[in-house]
Formats: sequence, C-alpha cells, structure tokens
Amino acid sequence: MPGRTPAGSSFEGPAYGAPQTGIAVGRRLGGRLSRLGELLPGRADLAAMRRHPRRDVLAGLSVAVVALPLALAYGAASGLGARAGLATAVVAGALAAIFGGGALQVSGPTGAMTVVLIPVVHRFGPGGVMLAGAMAGVVLIAAALVRLGRFARCVPAAVVEGFAVGVAVVIALQQVPAALGQVTRRHDKVWREAVRAVTDHVHELRPAPLLMAVAVAAVVMTGNRWLPKVPFPLVAIVMATVIAEAFPLGLHRIGAVPAGLPAPSLDFMHPDLLAALLPSALAIAVLAALEGLLSAAVVDAMGGDRPSDPDRELFGQGLSNLAVPLFGGVPATATLARTAVNVRCGATSRLAALTHAIVLAVIAFAAGGLVADIPRTALAGLMFGAAVRMIKVASLASILRTSRIDTLIVAFTCTVTVAVNLIAAVAAGVVIATLVTIATLARGSRIEAVPCTADGAGTPRPDIADGVTGGTAGGGISLYRLDGPWFFATTHRLLASFAHLTGPGVVILNMAGVSALDLTAARVIGEVITFLRARGVTVLLAGVRPDHHRLLVNAADARPSLVDLIHSDPDAALSHARSLLAGADRRTS
Repeated sequence: MPGRTPAGSSFEGPAYGAPQTGIAVGRRLGGRLSRLGELLPGRADLAAMRRHPRRDVLAGLSVAVVALPLALAYGAASGLGARAGLATAVVAGALAAIFGGGALQVSGPTGAMTVVLIPVVHRFGPGGVMLAGAMAGVVLIAAALVRLGRFARCVPAAVVEGFAVGVAVVIALQQVPAALGQVTRRHDKVWREAVRAVTDHVHELRPAPLLMAVAVAAVVMTGNRWLPKVPFPLVAIVMATVIAEAFPLGLHRIGAVPAGLPAPSLDFMHPDLLAALLPSALAIAVLAALEGLLSAAVVDAMGGDRPSDPDRELFGQGLSNLAVPLFGGVPATATLARTAVNVRCGATSRLAALTHAIVLAVIAFAAGGLVADIPRTALAGLMFGAAVRMIKVASLASILRTSRIDTLIVAFTCTVTVAVNLIAAVAAGVVIATLVTIATLARGSRIEAVPCTADGAGTPRPDIADGVTGGTAGGGISLYRLDGPWFFATTHRLLASFAHLTGPGVVILNMAGVSALDLTAARVIGEVITFLRARGVTVLLAGVRPDHHRLLVNAADARPSLVDLIHSDPDAALSHARSLLAGADRRTS
C-alpha cells in the first residue's frame, strides 16, 4: 500500500540494526579500554609507595650509584655513546618504575642488548637503533594487550634457578677487571676477559684495588645481614671514596659525566627503513621481554611482597622503549644486576626505582662532579656482594637433594648463561626441560589387559591386570584399559600393543582413565581400529570423556565412524560385544 513500508523491508533493517551495531562496537571498545585499564598503575601502587618512603629512597640512591657507571658503559658499548646510556637509564628507569609489572624492577640499558644493537649501528647508524627500539616498544605493548606475558610462567623453576646463578656468575666475572684495577680492553666473553685480567694482574701485582673491592663486598654483605635498615652500599661507597682521596692508591675513578640529556626529537623516524629493521626490532622485543620477565621471576623467587604481573611488565617495557628513542637512548629492559641491588638494599615499592631514575637525572644535569671521584673498584665490590646474595643456597640445596634431573638442568642453564649468552641459556634450558617432561609424561601412559571370565563375556578385574597379555581368538572378548596421557610421544605403543591380535573377536578399549588425548593419538586410535578390522577384530571404545569424544570423532579416520563404536561405559560396550558375537554365531550356524 502506498505510504507504508512492509515489515522487514530494507528501510526498517538499518533503523533497527543500527543500535545493535553500536552496542557491539561499544562492547568491543569497552573491552579494550578495560584491558588497558588493567595494565595501568592503580591505587595499590600509590599506597605501597607511601608505606616505607625512607627505605625506598635510600634503596633508590644506592641503585643509582651502581646504575650510573653501568649506564655509561652500556651506552658506549652499544655504539651510541655514554650519554645515550644515561638517557636510557633516566627515561626507561622512570617509565618502567611506574608502568612495569614488578614493583622492585629496575630498568635501563643492558650488556646483553648490545649484541643485537652493534650490528644495527654498523648497518643503519644510530638512527636505526632508535627506530628499531621504538618498533620493539610497539611489539611489546601489543604482546601485553593480547596477554602473552602469561607464558612466562611456563618457564620451569630449574631454568629460572640456573639462569639466576648464571647471571650472578656473569655479574661477578664482569667486575674482575675493575676489582683488579684494570680497564676492560675489549668486549668479549666475560669469562675470557676475567681470565685475561687475572693473568695481567699476576704479572703486575696491585693489591690495593682488590683489597678495596673485597672490603666493600664484605661490608655490604655482612652489614645488610645484621642491620638491614642501614644503607650499607652508600656507606661503603662513601668510605671507599674518602680512602681513595686520602691515600695515593692509584685507583681508577668514574670520571666526568656528560651534562644534561638530549632534547626530544623524531629525527630517527625513517619509514623507508621499517621493513629492513623489522627483524632487529623483533629480536630487541624478544630480548627485552625475556630479560624483563625472567628478572621478575627471579625477584619473585627472592621473596617480593607482591608477585609481578607479566603482561604489565611487557606493557611497561614497551612504553619505555617507545619513549627512550625520543631522547637519543638505546633499547632497555629490566636488569637483574640493578634489580638485585634494589631488593637487597631493602626496597619495598616502585618509589625506589623511580628515585633511582630521578637521582640519575639530577646527576646528568647538575651533579656529575659528585660521582666523578668514586673508585671503580668500589663499585665492583658492590656488585660482587649483590651477585653473591642473588644465589639462593637453600633453594639450590633443595634441588640437589630432591631431583637429579633438575640439578642437571640448573647446571646446564648456568653454564650456557656464562659461556654463551642469556637467550641461548633460557632457550636451551626450556628445550631440555620440555624433553624431560615429555619423557616423564610418556612413562605415565599405560595399556593393561584386563582378564575376562571363562564364559568369554568378561568382567573387568583391574586388580590383577599387570600388562598387555593375550589376544582375541575363538570369538572371545578382550578388555584393555588405557590410563594416563596419550599424545604424540606415546602413540607408537598403541600400534605395537595390538599388532598380535587376530579375529574373529571383539576388543574393548576402556578409556575412562585417559587423562589427556591429542590429535596424533586420536588419529592413531583410528588407525588401530582400521588395522584390526582388516583382521576380523571389532574394536569398541568405552568411558570416553566428552572432550576426547569430539576429538576422536573429528580426527580419527576410521570406518565405520567412531560414533557407532563409542559407548558410555564398559558394561554397555560388553553388552554390545555379546550381541555382536551372538549374531556372528547365528550366521555361522
């Protein structure tokens, strides 16, 4: 009729559909904003910063003293200069302290990152490093939004322990040249540099540097144990500086610090280099995530009050690496060395790491002369103390007493950390731990023959089943029970276990005890059914869990379909088996 629009016409469709589309979009947007809100700082963080401000500020001061020479050294090693390292420590240290996932984490430039950065500098220049770092920041933020940080909890405890011990050894070896009054001549494997330093020291004995390093380490370790509220790292550094000024010991000093930070700039943005820098950006993102998450895991194991949030840690590291290039800095991540000092100095909240960044910023702008006279060997002693206290003797002793395999994993991960690098150590440790786990799970899968009664119908008697024995013959029924996990590493046993069976007869597989089933095992079960069917043996399945039922029906390529062969319990399968045998007897008679 003119003037009216029939219901369901194209005119009414958009009118009624528009609100639904808007609701759907609003829900998606609300979900994303809710996820972003989970990654941002909350009231709990602010409340924690108010509990023990004095302890946190003192811890932050101690960390800043340790972080300063490391920042300068790592900046120079990356190829962008000491000023870039200091800018990274300030910017990344502040942002990660606020947005990171661990309350006690301290972020900044790291030695492991230079392995990735030096080739980029040689090929693309300093601007390439900054652009790759910004791209890595975007990758890390995206990883946090999709909750990839939770997979960090999949790293076995033995790997984390071995990694922590290995890093402690690396930290100690890195300090050997400075403790002996020498300057690192080249960037090499730390153990080689340590051996070189010891060899040179034997030919030219200078006891003063080593004695000062040992004294500082002793003061820090014993002092923190007996009087944890006293900032012994600061006390030790001040005393060492006074002694170095009072006596002509010939000790190397930190020296002048570059003044100020570079002004923010986007000069490094070159869109034409994005594709070429993508592999380097991904490598930086993986390294930053790995170091940050493992550092958080070690801090949690050291006894932090609040467990770290791995997704938030990725988010904080992503923001840091997105902002650092603006100030001419290098890619950063949380570092175990500085974080360990933070923990051991009594830090309780994010205020400590934030204080460390603020102190470094003040030093960068106005107070370089205050640290110029600190002996490098005193800092080496401070790091020695932190390295020793990173090793949890009680935890290692527990592993030694309880698990030989885990002991080997700890030793292997530690060795690779020292001899190769951190990434290789964690990757190799996880691979070995995974293989050990697979082997352990494979041993938990069992196939047991459950004897039948004399009449052939049979009643399951698991109390006397002790292995796969016997077979189907003479029109009887054989019962088998499958227990434990069945997956790709155990499927070869399925075919081998039933290769001897011949028909006519019926085999019942009771799968009520199967705890896990994967695609490979489901397909092999289908192959077993087809194989036995060709030999005149009918296979029935019983006690299949609902999730395993779907997997078997969809994955197994068996004829007839497994839907017709699956029964709810062994009794139903036995009834079906009896009917099959009775029908076969009638046909033969």
